[in-house]
Amino acid sequence: MSISGVLSGQVALVTGANSGIGKAVAIELAKAGAKVGINYIAQEEATQAVLKEISDFGGEAIALKADVSKEEEVQSMFQTLKVHFGVIDILVNNAGIQRDSSFAEMTLDQWQMVLNVNLTGQFLCSREAVREFLQKDPNKTNSKARGKIICMSSVHEVVPWAGHANYAASKGGVKLLMQSMAQELAPQKIRVNSIGPGAIKTTINYSAWSNPEAEKELLKLIPYKRVGDPVDIGKAAVWLASDESDYVNGVTLFVDGGMTLYPGFTTNG
Repeated sequence: MSISGVLSGQVALVTGANSGIGKAVAIELAKAGAKVGINYIAQEEATQAVLKEISDFGGEAIALKADVSKEEEVQSMFQTLKVHFGVIDILVNNAGIQRDSSFAEMTLDQWQMVLNVNLTGQFLCSREAVREFLQKDPNKTNSKARGKIICMSSVHEVVPWAGHANYAASKGGVKLLMQSMAQELAPQKIRVNSIGPGAIKTTINYSAWSNPEAEKELLKLIPYKRVGDPVDIGKAAVWLASDESDYVNGVTLFVDGGMTLYPGFTTNG
């Protein structure tokens, strides 16, 4: 397997990168030539497996254990990344959790935990990345932009989701956090965008696609009639991190097979 070089010489950090979408993003960034920080909070063995996979095709990566919802751990993670690889060029805010519940039964802990990781975590990591980006001479960078942030959102930044009010609220928050950062930071040559995955084959939603009957029901929501793979998101992240998307700023790229087209209305509602 060869490294493409479209991100050669750049340093990336991917949060929540030892499984699922984060793992695929980290691997695709490494394939594109970036040196990658693999953030994780648990499952050391899975993290080492990602590092080995990247190393096996000639890529460079390090493991960075940190809870993205904790300020001191985030700051320490960025310092470690800087010691190993230098100033960061790309941040992918991927770490996220679900704590599902009916609204009436949802506890404050369930609400707060999801907001802490999914929204506050993206704020903390983005703030540290921006502080690093601003240290760089905008005329002496490895890409046209001084820095790139990709926020992992969801189709549920626009699609309501009963039984998941905490998750949907967090992703709605990510949408306006991303857009507000993009608006403020664009004059500093910093680009901020989001990816909005639809149904992707990960362990978090395994029951929704793991057998033919469940997949058939899921496909009713997807006009393109296939469930996405994590690599679909990984490839989108490489494009958003590259100079090929240099004029793209402040948008959510939905990678969802058309889920946000509201397919229920194909028969006039």
